[in-house]
Amino acid sequence: FRSPNGDEPKPGDLIEIFRNVYEHWAVYVGDGYVVHLLGPDGNFSSISTINLPMGKNNILKQKLLEVVSTDEWHINNKLDQEKQPRPAHIIVDQANKLVGTTRSYNVVEYNCEHFATELRYGDAESHLTANSLVGIMYSCLLSAGDMCNTMAADTT
Repeated sequence: FRSPNGDEPKPGDLIEIFRNVYEHWAVYVGDGYVVHLLGPDGNFSSISTINLPMGKNNILKQKLLEVVSTDEWHINNKLDQEKQPRPAHIIVDQANKLVGTTRSYNVVEYNCEHFATELRYGDAESHLTANSLVGIMYSCLLSAGDMCNTMAADTT
């Protein structure tokens, strides 16, 4: 299988998945599988993943196409020009060893992008953009607004 732009992922590649208001990151480990850090509610595609920024999370190995679902995705080894990637077999071995374990999660300090870059480069890094932060805040406000509307409707 190939990404929408025609690239075929290789073991150790970083996969960026475009959700509605944020990006999810995973590491390709071969044979159609990725290893990734789930959000706080255990559902990587749920908006509540970004509404609950702190907690423990599972590290899972799943089929790439299952994780991607209907979202757009591409290979994004964005730091290769700045940092030397670790050898693919080391990335894959380390990723597979982490499957089934838990890792602390914080949307700003240690998220799925930190997890993926740490595996590839040996250094956790995230370039959470201002747009992503605005999207996260907007989602939180929408959730709060829905709750306020429900409460207001209950009092009338």
